[in-house]
Amino acid sequence: MAKKGVLLINLGTPDSPQTADVRKYLNEFLMDERVIDINPVSRAILVRGIIVPFRAPKSAKLYKEIWSNETGSPLLHYSKLQHQALQQRLGDGYQVELAMRYQSPSIEAALGRLKTALVSDIRVIPLFPQYASASTGSVYEKVMRLVKDWPTPPNISFLNSFHDNDLMIQAFADNAKKYQPETYDHILFSFHGLPQRQLVKCDHTHSYCLKVDGCCNTLNDTNKFCYSAQSHDTARLIAEELNIPREKYTICFQSRLGSDPWVQPYTSEVIAKLAAEGKKRLLVFCPAFVADCLETVYEVTEEYGTEFKNLGGEHVQLVESLNDSPLFIDALEQLAKV
Repeated sequence: MAKKGVLLINLGTPDSPQTADVRKYLNEFLMDERVIDINPVSRAILVRGIIVPFRAPKSAKLYKEIWSNETGSPLLHYSKLQHQALQQRLGDGYQVELAMRYQSPSIEAALGRLKTALVSDIRVIPLFPQYASASTGSVYEKVMRLVKDWPTPPNISFLNSFHDNDLMIQAFADNAKKYQPETYDHILFSFHGLPQRQLVKCDHTHSYCLKVDGCCNTLNDTNKFCYSAQSHDTARLIAEELNIPREKYTICFQSRLGSDPWVQPYTSEVIAKLAAEGKKRLLVFCPAFVADCLETVYEVTEEYGTEFKNLGGEHVQLVESLNDSPLFIDALEQLAKV
């Protein structure tokens, strides 16, 4: 009997923390038309002429702060552990491959291995809990672009999102329990940000997104594919799992780029507000990431932690991402077998 194929895809990481490799990674990432969705000429001028030349050296310094001599990039390290654990869990009837949307290991090479293995079908699992055109949508486009010329492509299915997966929610909650969330002054659910215009594009009614008060607060048929609405739903479910009352947590968005308005509220502004209110200890979840990376290990722990202390706070504690949590591997097994 032919094997079934599973392709895990995360965002990507530079091959090393050296400036040249960071520049190569940023160029590929930011030149994706789904990531910076503007006129191609304007995008090229912005990315290659302004963003990357200035950002690459700065980002390289940050990557060096989180890079391990033994395991390299934390995102790639934990993605490899997820890959290995899922392969072991699924057994010989499956062939599991790992790829990054940008840089290595490449989607093209992973698909090539599945093709050579003559798998009967391929289940593509973008490792982004909440759907966004700039992440999951970009994976869809890349995979289909690569397989469209195969003479006999197998059945291919895509996981759209898993923002409300019970096992994933439980895994995030379990990671937090050792920090005793009830002992913190406030809890943040900080998701990766997106330009507001990308949210508006997901509103097929053209009359709901950013036009109705609290449009993202509750998931419904109109906003069910909205990144922000799915993020709110993820946060709600984790909070309910931990019995965190609504008044004790805030949903916010980090990692802004450029001057256009992004999804709000911004994490940095929320931290400043909480410090002004006299809050001293913050617990921070980053449920848009299933593996720790620059945005969690450095941005939250170092940048926001320092910012909060400078404003009078005492401590910012990151809840680690799912990484190689056995519960998350259970979730991936469940999602692979759908």
